[in-house]
Amino acid sequence: MNEPEAYALNVRAMRRAFSAASAEYDRIAVLQTEIRTRLLERLDIIKLEPNSVVDLGCGTAHASRALQQRYPQAQVIALDAAFGMVQQARRQQGFWSNLLGKPFSRICADAYRLPFKDASIDLVFSNLMLQWCDPPDAAFAEVRRVLKPQGALLFTSFGPDTLKELRVAWSSVDTHTHVNRFIDMHDLGDAMIRAGLAEPVLDVERLTLTYTDVMSLMRELKAIGAHNVTVGRRAGLTGRTALKQLGMAYESFRREGALPASYEVVYGQAWGNVKAPPAHDGEVRIPLNKIGGRSRA
Repeated sequence: MNEPEAYALNVRAMRRAFSAASAEYDRIAVLQTEIRTRLLERLDIIKLEPNSVVDLGCGTAHASRALQQRYPQAQVIALDAAFGMVQQARRQQGFWSNLLGKPFSRICADAYRLPFKDASIDLVFSNLMLQWCDPPDAAFAEVRRVLKPQGALLFTSFGPDTLKELRVAWSSVDTHTHVNRFIDMHDLGDAMIRAGLAEPVLDVERLTLTYTDVMSLMRELKAIGAHNVTVGRRAGLTGRTALKQLGMAYESFRREGALPASYEVVYGQAWGNVKAPPAHDGEVRIPLNKIGGRSRA
C-alpha cells in the first residue's frame, strides 16, 4: 500500500466514530469549543446580513445556536454527516428556539453532496470539518455551488503540524498510520481557487495542549471521535508493548513536567463568484499569493 492509499480516510468508520462520541463530545471538546468561539468572532468584521446560513459539520450544533442568535431572521441549518451528532443537536435547538422564537433546522448529509439548490445560501460556516475531507476539492466545489454570488465561506481546519509529537512518537514504534494527515494551508487555498471561490484569505494559529501522559491524549481523541480512521491503521487492538514504546518515545517531548500536543489551526475565508463586499473600516485584505505561514501564540 502506497502512502496516499494508507492515509485515505475510511468514511464509514469516521461517521461511526463521531456518532459514538456525540453524547460526551461537549464535555471533552475544549479545544474545538475555543476554536469555534474564535471563528465566530471573525464574523464581526464581515458585512453580511444573511437570510440563509449553513453550519457545515455542525457537531452538536453550538455554532448553529450562536449563528441563530447572531442572525435571528435567518434560516440556520445545522448539517453533519454523523447521525449521532445531528441527534445531539436537538438539545441546542429546543432550548434556544424557546428564547429566540425561531429554531434552526437539522440535516444529516454529506459535505460532498449538499442538499441545497444552486446559489441558495448566504453563509457557510464550518468549524474543524474540512480536515475530514481529503482531498477537499469536492467539498469546496459544493460550497461554491450552493453559495449565492455574494455569499461567504468561513471555516477552520487543522494543518499538518497538528499532533506532530504523536506522529513522531508512533513512527519509532511501527510503520502503520496512527495520526491522520492534515492539509497544508496553501493546498487548501489552491483547492479553493480550483473550486471557483473568490478572494480566498487564509492564516494560521498555533495552539498547544498539555497532558500528564500520552494515554490521556489518546483517550481524549477517541472520546471526541477524532481518533485514527485511516485505511493504513493497525488492524485490531494495539498491544501493551507498542503502547509502552509509544509512551517512552513521547517522553522526549516532555517540558516543565507536561507532555505537549500541538495543533496548527488554519482559518479560511472566501466568497462566491463575485468580488467581496466592502470590509469594515480598518480591516486589511491580503491576497492569497502574499500569505505566508503567519503564526500567533
